[in-house]
Amino acid sequence: MMANRKQQQQNSASATNAQEVRKQNAQSAQGQTQQAQAGKTEFASETDAQQVRQQNQQSQQQKQQSSQRPQK
Repeated sequence: MMANRKQQQQNSASATNAQEVRKQNAQSAQGQTQQAQAGKTEFASETDAQQVRQQNQQSQQQKQQSSQRPQK
């Protein structure tokens, strides 16, 4: 009988914990979604796409130039 009671306590404890975890996961997912949406807006407003393209092009040119140089 003692083992049966202990098993019931464990079962109800794990069910309670599982429910709490589900609740916390749902809250966390909502928070991450809100942060992601806020982050996208902020990032987009602070990024100059033309400037990024220009920097990427310059970087590619530098890579090509350095790869064409003879190695010592």
